[in-house]
Amino acid sequence: MSTAGLQRRVVLVTRRTRLAELVVRHNTYAQAKFYVEHLGADFGDYLREDEAYAASLHTTLATLQAWGRHQVIDRAMLPNFVFAPGDIVVALGQDGLVANTLKYLDGQPLVGLNPDARRWDGLLLPFEPGVLGHLLAQVAHERRALRQVTMAEARLSDGQVLRAVNDLFIGPRSHTSALYELEFAGQHEAQSSSGLIVSTGLGSTAWMKSVVTGSLAIAAATGVAPATHPEQQGGYTPLPWDAQELLFAVREPFPSRSSQATVVFGKVDAQQPLRLRSRMPDGGVIFSDGIEADFLRFSAGVEAVIAPSSAQGLLVQ
Repeated sequence: MSTAGLQRRVVLVTRRTRLAELVVRHNTYAQAKFYVEHLGADFGDYLREDEAYAASLHTTLATLQAWGRHQVIDRAMLPNFVFAPGDIVVALGQDGLVANTLKYLDGQPLVGLNPDARRWDGLLLPFEPGVLGHLLAQVAHERRALRQVTMAEARLSDGQVLRAVNDLFIGPRSHTSALYELEFAGQHEAQSSSGLIVSTGLGSTAWMKSVVTGSLAIAAATGVAPATHPEQQGGYTPLPWDAQELLFAVREPFPSRSSQATVVFGKVDAQQPLRLRSRMPDGGVIFSDGIEADFLRFSAGVEAVIAPSSAQGLLVQ
């Protein structure tokens, strides 16, 4: 291994398997097994997943020991971990781990490793652990293609910031109405809804697509609009991963004497951000990438400005 390669630290991000999570929750392996079997689930599947992850982790760690400078962290450490500008980051897990890691980076290249290609398709996991050594040498010497990923960013008036690789959700923590004032493209409305989704190009192929698909299907079923596939001409088109735009949609907007439902969908960019002011006395949140534990409080009076982040995610290809 060259000296130049050894000068760059590699940070490996890992996650607990379903079995490991259950052992932590129920204290012992036997109790975890009893819990799974009591539910009628296949405990053998939990075992196979855990064994495959352990084997992949063993291969990955052997490569990193040969590499030199490296550090291993659990995904729970991400919010407080300080990445150095020259770090190469490796995520061993499902797509969600890659997305969760990427939003804490600022230009560091990220390698997504698939721990079990027979189990996970892995849109963001193009590599298996066995090729990591070759990959690291190429990345360290900037000989590997990197794919840019635009992230969304919510900035609150109290100084808090939250990024998302796929989506931001703004709304109530529980199944109540989200109350807020929305300002976009010169229009201002007080709204009541079940919340807003703001999607990046990467996220626009998933949650946002399902929202649009459902809206079109309801409109067609009620005779308000003709039936159409969301990606047909004139319909919904997902954004490229590196698009400097975001899409937002208001979920289930409710028009009333005190709330409007006109501004319910649009494209957001740096020049035309989405601005929101919470009217929720308690329980308002903004969370990212479907991880409800990773959230900002969005209570009455707090303002949020949502736009593409200036930081770009870089995925190793």
